[in-house]
Amino acid sequence: MEDNVRSIDRTLDILEAIAASGQSVGLSQIARDTGMSKSTVHRLLATLCARQYVDKNPEGSYGIGYKLMELVSHHINQIDILTEARPFLNSLSRELSLTTHLGILDGTDVIYIEKMDIIKPAGGYAQIGQRSPAYCSSIGKCLLACLSGKELEEALYGYKFEKHTCNTITNASEFKRYLKVVRKQGWAIDNEEFEIGHRCVGAPVFDYRGSAIAAVSASGSTREMPDGELESIIKRVVETASLLSRKMGYAE
Repeated sequence: MEDNVRSIDRTLDILEAIAASGQSVGLSQIARDTGMSKSTVHRLLATLCARQYVDKNPEGSYGIGYKLMELVSHHINQIDILTEARPFLNSLSRELSLTTHLGILDGTDVIYIEKMDIIKPAGGYAQIGQRSPAYCSSIGKCLLACLSGKELEEALYGYKFEKHTCNTITNASEFKRYLKVVRKQGWAIDNEEFEIGHRCVGAPVFDYRGSAIAAVSASGSTREMPDGELESIIKRVVETASLLSRKMGYAE
């Protein structure tokens, strides 16, 4: 375990040394800056290059790779959307007297990164940081529906659908057909598919590139979200997602 921790520590030292140089830097310089042997630096750089966290230039020097920049960019986007989303989630929660969430897709899971529940405590509703299976989540359905055909096939390849309630869609072909409907209408619903007595309506949020980076949802019990009020709730969730998308630079 100590060797693993030391390797991670040394790897971070290398990344910090390259970043601090402000330009591509050679193996010998990295070794001097980090106080490591050339052989150790070379071994760790090989892994970093293979994972594309570091690029090796034709002349043999090293620079920060696109993968690290991609991760940082993704983190910055999350910070931005959290800042912009909170007032919208707050307003939606107050208006509908429902719990509102902001979630992102991670593989075949949804991660809830913000929650607003101004009116009442929400006993069993998803908490910040919680993961849920995307196929029975309104947020997850929205974001899966925005994937390309190839991305969706890769995400669902070999996936085991678990039946949480009698309403859960567990057939992959049926689920893909439903995602086409979601993509066309611009919203999705979890209609007692993860938990009996609970409903959730979601709509995707797009950034300036037109990429679906998150989704907004409103959730509550079937008593709080009766059939007769679903249409108006869906309308407000879609409007909120659209307004947030504009804040993120999306031009419809």
